[in-house]
Amino acid sequence: MRNGFSTLRRSFAHPLHFLNPSQTLALLRRRTNSHLRFAFYSAASTPADPASGTAAFLHQFSPSRDATDLSGVLNANERRKILVGLAKLIKRYEVSPLENFSECFRPVDVAEIMMFLESRETAFAFFKIAAQDFSPSFVVLYCTVARLLMAERFFLMAQDLLTWVVKNVGPCRSWEVVEALTQMEDCVVVYDFYVFDSVMRALMGADMFSEALQILFTMREMGLTPSTSSISILFKLLLRVGDYGSVWKILGDLLRRGTSPTNIMLNSIILGFCRKGFVNVAENLLHVMHKFGCFPDTIGYNLVINAYCMSGRTPAALKWVNFMIGNGCDPSAYTCSTLINALCKEGNMMEARRVFDGLQDIHVQPNTVIYNALLNGYVKARNIEQACLLFEDMRLKGIAPDCVTINILVAGHYRYGRVEDGNKFLNSLSQSQLLSDSALLDVSISGLCWVGRLDEAMKVLFDMLERGMPLSIYSFNSVIAAYSRAGLVSNAFQAYKLMIQYGFFPSNSTCSSMLICLCGIGWLREAWQLIEKMMLKGLHVNRMPFTILIDAHFREGDVRSAQSLWTEMICRGIFPDAITFSAYINGLCKAGLVEDAYDVLSEMLQRGFVPNNFTYNSLIGGLCDLGKLNEAVKVKEEMSQRDLIPDIFTVNMIINGFCREGRMRSAINMVMDMYRTGMTPDIVTYNTLLSAYCREFDLINADNVISKMHSSGQEPDITTYNICIHTFCSNRKISQAVMIMNKLIHMGIVPNTVTYNTILNGACGGVLDHAMIVTAKLLKMAFVPNVVTTNVVLSHIRKQGMPQKVLAWGKKLSQIGFRFDYITHKIMEQAHYDMQENIEISGEVSEKSLFLDFLMYLTYEHFSRNTHQVDAI
Repeated sequence: MRNGFSTLRRSFAHPLHFLNPSQTLALLRRRTNSHLRFAFYSAASTPADPASGTAAFLHQFSPSRDATDLSGVLNANERRKILVGLAKLIKRYEVSPLENFSECFRPVDVAEIMMFLESRETAFAFFKIAAQDFSPSFVVLYCTVARLLMAERFFLMAQDLLTWVVKNVGPCRSWEVVEALTQMEDCVVVYDFYVFDSVMRALMGADMFSEALQILFTMREMGLTPSTSSISILFKLLLRVGDYGSVWKILGDLLRRGTSPTNIMLNSIILGFCRKGFVNVAENLLHVMHKFGCFPDTIGYNLVINAYCMSGRTPAALKWVNFMIGNGCDPSAYTCSTLINALCKEGNMMEARRVFDGLQDIHVQPNTVIYNALLNGYVKARNIEQACLLFEDMRLKGIAPDCVTINILVAGHYRYGRVEDGNKFLNSLSQSQLLSDSALLDVSISGLCWVGRLDEAMKVLFDMLERGMPLSIYSFNSVIAAYSRAGLVSNAFQAYKLMIQYGFFPSNSTCSSMLICLCGIGWLREAWQLIEKMMLKGLHVNRMPFTILIDAHFREGDVRSAQSLWTEMICRGIFPDAITFSAYINGLCKAGLVEDAYDVLSEMLQRGFVPNNFTYNSLIGGLCDLGKLNEAVKVKEEMSQRDLIPDIFTVNMIINGFCREGRMRSAINMVMDMYRTGMTPDIVTYNTLLSAYCREFDLINADNVISKMHSSGQEPDITTYNICIHTFCSNRKISQAVMIMNKLIHMGIVPNTVTYNTILNGACGGVLDHAMIVTAKLLKMAFVPNVVTTNVVLSHIRKQGMPQKVLAWGKKLSQIGFRFDYITHKIMEQAHYDMQENIEISGEVSEKSLFLDFLMYLTYEHFSRNTHQVDAI
């Protein structure tokens, strides 16, 4: 096949037989081209079926007797590529390597087949079939294959092979690989540099850092210098695990030996420190690069700029862009897209547009990525009109949109109630020539998801895969995300498994969608198992999955697990960004651990991240919940000192805190401050004040609040009316409460469960005639009870002196799987205590008790008919 290969064949012709040596060349020769074509089309039609003809065909190259073993080794795409490659090999009648290989493992034959397959991915997939026995004798043979590939300068194939072997033998046996490669005697000269460099890369690919360092030191002793790319990879890995000492030691050793570090090496160190959150170390290294004979390039500057953008410090990022230009280094499209994306995330659309409009001045041509960043900013700011204008500008300039562009615009139309415009947009795209076939298919599937036709989207996805149409991971992510939003876990997992079967690599977006789905239904253990499974498969898991799961544990009230996950994330070398810090601080504050939240905020500031309004609002909300209102006001002032403008949420939380404490004058003063700073009270502000006055039965000031609301142009919402209804019910003025409810219905405002339960509670505690009339009205409005309704009725039954009825209804509810809350359990405990102490137990059956029993029966009947919905109530 290649010069010198006949010599190699003689040198490495010592076979080691497979466990199943029954497959021979005669069998291969009987497999005609038509059979191979049949096997290929079988793979295309049923790639996920391990018992298919394809798996059986490929099984003859595996040392395992069980053909199903291949399903865990190869995905559908890899099987298909191998089949095509072997078909080409047989069509050319080059069957001698296959003839020998069908009987035994001959390294020269394996190497020859791998080189014929040419594609690095296909060759590695073929080797994975053959290399499933990792006993010492087989390890030697695998290393022989690697040496043969290196001799023919197939270095990347050799590195893939060695990484696979090292991963499977583990750290304890990794030196078997080193010895097999370095002590091998053959008639072909293979430079020690390539051997050691390849082994070093293999160890790093298997995350064996200490073993890789030992290889590096061995090379040093032999007078060999590893490749620049190997050293760069080692720097990244050492920084990932926090071994900063080894990084500086290796760099110092390079300088002492007279070897100048390259930009690639120094940029890898800059990247490592940026990922760890030590941006100051990274920028200091940029400043001193000239001392090593290097000068900062666009990549180095971009790493620091991106780190500042990720930490929310866009002013610092802008300074670095100006510094970069001043030093004669032109910004790239990546520089500009990073900056624009960061400004859009902060909601600073004016500055983002200014940067975009100034691209021509710095000789940067806007590309699809830059347009996508600005488009996404406009859509999130709900400025769909401006987004559409920007898209038209993109089309006029001949810049082709991609699937991301279309998803941003379609999602914006559907999310903000412009479904018809979204449909028109999709139809115009399908008729235009703007998108490639692949992108158009992705967009079509995404469009079906946005309009809620999920099963249809899944069917289209499967059909396109069956036909071999060019789809991308965006199609899978759209379907998975849509099923996740709908809470359809099994469907989301079905799409996820389909993606894996067809050889698509899950992205962090895929993982996040799956986690949001699992966390949304409370399956937190399964969510963590998914993260672990992805990490075990070697998938890069960033901080986002951890952020989602930490937030979910806080929402479930499991503070300890959330804190454990935070520690786990740090231990794995995954450091939080501004979003993760903010989510963690928010969770701690809601759990009442404000002091701990302050400690995390200090760490956030030390790492150079800038807290945003959400972070500070979390702290203010936590302080208000603890009644520490003066401290909350100080934090609000601190926001202003950090150039953050307190928003309406900030002020409303403090006003609510003052109202809960009965400090109405302080609350009103805070409202006056709102006007002075140019902020206008919203419906939440007015409802907060109204609720506080109603609690104090200060109906004069309550009326004043409602008048002020009307004069300011604010329309009362259902919460406003519920507050008024609750006030009348508390004063036993049921007639007025019913009048308000009738007014609601007349105005077209739909009462919610709070309205119903408030009215029902007042009716049950009032006159029976009123109660009967109110209940009839509720039933007419298709009143749907929930756990609060249950608690209201059970509480009134107990007050009527019938604890035995309470316990009887409690037993019946538990039998149908009804979920009691804390209040229900408390009522049951009180009823049990009443039974034991014989406290005011009535033996009479009054009209009121019959009425309450009737209400309880209606509630019970509703839950009996909807047992599958109880958990959602």
